Amino acid sequence: MSRLIPVEGRSRVFTSGIAAALSGKVAHRRERRPLWLMWPAVSLLLLVVVIPFVLAVFMSFSRLNQYTLRHWLSAPWAGVDNYVAALRTSGLLHSLWLSVAFSVLTTAIAAPLGVLAALSVNGRFRGRGLVRSIYLVPYVIPVFVTGTMWRIVLQPTGQVNHLLQQLGLGEDTQWLVGSTSFWTLVGVDVWASWAFIYLMVLAGLQTIPSETYEAADLDGVGWWQKTIHVVLPQIKGQLALGLLLSTLHHFNNFTLPFLLFGSPAPDAVNLLPINIYQTSFQVFQFGLGAAMSVVSLILMAIPAVAYTRSARLDGRVQEVSA
Repeated sequence: MSRLIPVEGRSRVFTSGIAAALSGKVAHRRERRPLWLMWPAVSLLLLVVVIPFVLAVFMSFSRLNQYTLRHWLSAPWAGVDNYVAALRTSGLLHSLWLSVAFSVLTTAIAAPLGVLAALSVNGRFRGRGLVRSIYLVPYVIPVFVTGTMWRIVLQPTGQVNHLLQQLGLGEDTQWLVGSTSFWTLVGVDVWASWAFIYLMVLAGLQTIPSETYEAADLDGVGWWQKTIHVVLPQIKGQLALGLLLSTLHHFNNFTLPFLLFGSPAPDAVNLLPINIYQTSFQVFQFGLGAAMSVVSLILMAIPAVAYTRSARLDGRVQEVSA
């Protein structure tokens, strides 16, 4: 005698069967995805990133200079001599210290400016769109224009010294030479880059629900406490990413120092990208310059990898807590 299945049980079996069939179709469709559509992007990535990186690594182990450039594939093998020379005689450590100090100082000064600017235009008021647009002016100006403009106004007879003389604050200051050049570079780069932090923070502020601010207002929380304990924890991901990208950009910044000080640059602003450029295209030690570039890439990859791992861990913790 056959066993009778209740109607409710039959519907469950039927529903589970449909779900299994649909999941099988979805899996089959995933297996048949047109992966060939990715080939244009993959080809561009190979052409722009992978192949130049492989060539740079190969050049860093060869004695490639102006004499062997014609037959660069058969240049004499140098082993790790270029890396040893980079650490001992090329001024790499000095340039590395300058680049780290410059990138950290610039980001540390630009970050509070960007956060305050984003907070000032987060609320609704008349003319908010205009103020937001004005904040973006330093960021949207091309770097070439920024460097040329500041190089002109910072000359001994430029507008900056003229203004200081009118205010009785100083004589003809040499902004582009000597030890003052480092702080000049920091100030100009802060002016040109603080709006990037502003954009990242403003994007994070737009994701905070209005109910969060209303609850803080009902609890009688002041502006400073609301910013520290309510707002900043909500945007820590966007802020951390902005700080990382800003620091790496300043560390690898070549265009602005080159436009301001030229080459050879003063010793106080002989940053790592400038040093690599001088070694490769003025002294024509291409193998040594490639070795310095590889070292620079490794140093830049360390904080990027650390941030990626921490972001993955935070995502897993949030999934577990949810």
